[in-house]
Amino acid sequence: MLHHPIPKTSVSRRRFLSAASAAFTFTIVPRHVLGGPGHLPPSEKLNVAGIGAGGMGGGDIRHCAELGHNIVALCDVDEKRAAENFEKFPAAKRYKDFREMFDKEEKNIDAVTVGTPDHIHAVASMAAIKRGIHVYTEKPLTHTIQEARELRLAAEKHGVATQMGNQGHASEGARLTVEWIQAGVIGEVREVHAWTDRAGQTWPQGISRPTETPEVPSHLDWNLWLGPAPERPYHPTYVPFKWRGWWDFGTGAMGDMGCHIVDHPVWVLQLGSPTTVEAVTTIYGTQKVEDKLVFESYPLAALIYYEFPARGDLPPVHLTWYEGGLLPPTPSEMPPGERLHGNGVLYIGTKGKMYHGSHGGMPKLLPESLHEEAAKVEKSIPRSPGHKQEWLAACKGEGKPMSNFSYSGPLTETVLLGVVAQRAPGTRLKWDGEKLEFPNMPELNQHVHKEYRQGWSL
Repeated sequence: MLHHPIPKTSVSRRRFLSAASAAFTFTIVPRHVLGGPGHLPPSEKLNVAGIGAGGMGGGDIRHCAELGHNIVALCDVDEKRAAENFEKFPAAKRYKDFREMFDKEEKNIDAVTVGTPDHIHAVASMAAIKRGIHVYTEKPLTHTIQEARELRLAAEKHGVATQMGNQGHASEGARLTVEWIQAGVIGEVREVHAWTDRAGQTWPQGISRPTETPEVPSHLDWNLWLGPAPERPYHPTYVPFKWRGWWDFGTGAMGDMGCHIVDHPVWVLQLGSPTTVEAVTTIYGTQKVEDKLVFESYPLAALIYYEFPARGDLPPVHLTWYEGGLLPPTPSEMPPGERLHGNGVLYIGTKGKMYHGSHGGMPKLLPESLHEEAAKVEKSIPRSPGHKQEWLAACKGEGKPMSNFSYSGPLTETVLLGVVAQRAPGTRLKWDGEKLEFPNMPELNQHVHKEYRQGWSL
C-alpha cells in the first residue's frame, strides 16, 4: 500500500494501483500478467504525464517509458520542440496548458515530470502536488527562494513522492565523496570551492533586452510560454533555450548548475542555511524603465561567497562559487600539467584535498597517497538503482527518493540565495533562513519571491 494520503479528488487510479500492487504480493498469477523478464506487469505500471515534452523534459518522459511506464499525456507550448515525443507516444493526449491537462486528466495521472523553463517549475509542480500527483521536477526546483520553501511544505503535507532532477545525487561518485570526507580521509573541511563553465558559454549573459519584435512562430504559444512571468514581446533570443540567461525566466549559471555542483558539499558537510552571502560580478544586461535600472540578463561572470555556521561538531565552512570562466587556484599537489577545468568542487581539508566534477564525478584525492586510506572506508550509504528509478519506485510506495523536495528544497534555497545576491554586488548580506529575509538589506526581500501575471498562482 502507499504510505501517504491521497486527496479525494484524485484517488481512484492511484488507490487502485496501490491496492493491485499489494494484491499481487500475495497472489500467484500467470506469467503474461506479470509481464515477463525485463517487463513491468500491468499492475506495476504508472500512468505518467509530461509538462515540457521537448528538450530535457522530453528526455525525462522517454526514460520513464524505457523503464516500462505508460505515457498518457504530454503538455508543451511549442509543437516543434515537442514533435519527437508527440510522434513517439501517439496514444498520449496532447495539451498546451498544463492547467487544462490536470482538469481533464487528473484521475488518469499517477505521476508527472516537469521539464520546462525555470519560471514555470513551481506553478506546474504545485498544481500536481495539490492534486496528490507524484512529481519529478528538473533543477533548479524553482525560480524563487520562496517557491522552493512552499513546494517543500506542500509536498510534505500532501505526502506525494517527489524528486528534483539533479541526477548526480544518485551517482557512485557522490556516495564516495560523502563516505570519504565523513570518514576523515582529508581531515576537517572548512573551505570549499565550486565552479561552472556555463555562464556565457552555453547561452548569452550580460546583454540587454532586444528591441526588435519579430512575429511569433505558428508552432509556439508565446502567452503560455510566458506563464507567470511579466509580459514582453517574443524574441528568438529567449526561446527555445537561451532563456537561462534572463532574470525573468532563468536563474543563470548559479541556478542551472548549482543544484548539480553545490549539492555534494551541502550533502557531505550537512551545510544547512548560510548566515551570509556576497556576490562580486562583472557587467549585467540592464535597461532603464521609468528612470529605474532594471536587471535583464545575468552578469558575464561572478564570484559568490557563502558563510555557513558550525553544525554540532562540524566547523564553520566558507564556500566560494565561480562562474563565467573563473576558477579557484590550481592545487599545488596536482601533478604537473593537470589543472581544474569544466565544472566541479574542491574540498580543502586539514589532511589533504579532494576534487570531483559535476553530477557526482568520481572524486580524486590530493596527495594521491590518500587513496590507500580511502580504499579502506566502508561503503555505508545505500547505492541507488538510478535517480529516476528511485522516484518511480516511491510513486508506488517503495522507498524514498534521496533528492526529494525535503532535501532539494533547502538545497535550492541556498543556490538561489546566490542568485539574489547578484542583485546587490559587493554587499555582504546577512541571511535569516527561517524567515527568508535579509536583515541588513530589507529592500532586497522583494526578490525572495515575485508577482505572477493574472491567472497564475501557486
